[in-house]
Amino acid sequence: MNRIISFIIFTFFLQSCDNQTKKPGQNIPDKSKGSDATAPRTIIVSSPTHLSINEIPAEVRFEGKIKNAVKWIDQLGENIVITTETGIYESTKFKHENDGGDAELFAYHFKKTNGVFSQTWRVYDFISDCPVDIVAQYIDNMFQITDLNKNGVAEIWLMYKTVCHGDVSPSDMKIVMYEGKQKYAIRGENRVMDGIDDNGNKMYTGGEYTVDIAFAKGPTVFLEFAKKMWSKNITETWK
Repeated sequence: MNRIISFIIFTFFLQSCDNQTKKPGQNIPDKSKGSDATAPRTIIVSSPTHLSINEIPAEVRFEGKIKNAVKWIDQLGENIVITTETGIYESTKFKHENDGGDAELFAYHFKKTNGVFSQTWRVYDFISDCPVDIVAQYIDNMFQITDLNKNGVAEIWLMYKTVCHGDVSPSDMKIVMYEGKQKYAIRGENRVMDGIDDNGNKMYTGGEYTVDIAFAKGPTVFLEFAKKMWSKNITETWK
């Protein structure tokens, strides 16, 4: 009798083990490989948060007056980008022969490494010693952070115009985009209306641009996005 009871208990134990290992739809983790240690992970770019002047870390240095200061986390880590303009002033950086003014603009990217933010790239442009009208400014609402190719690394978009002129003429215009340390650029000029033809159609001067090799060889979605930015801002509005 005892042998029969023991045999029944042993059979029930085997069936329980078999059910645990072969139960349909159940995955039993292999603890020898760790918990999801080798599973592929996609880190999506987080929504950037705007920083006040008091929230910018002490080690982050910049010139000019802040236009944008944002922080976000992506696959590269924790990032800060700051864009600035100086406005029109007289700078000791430049030699002045025409009693003209100067204006500069900057953009900085910082990445956190070992608890400290360090600069990874900088964009700089300027107009110097200009005796007439000066423009060196970012185009409104064109500073953007995207992840168009969905690789978890943010793309930082800058668009600005610069000119020294005393007439109604186009301004130099640029789009600069960084993904990591890779720079992309479109350079050209905006357009201005300079008359009306015999049929009543507006006539324009300017608007041409050139695309650098990085955009030409990069993901199509980058160039498509850049062209839309250019088209949206191609006509001078005199703001």
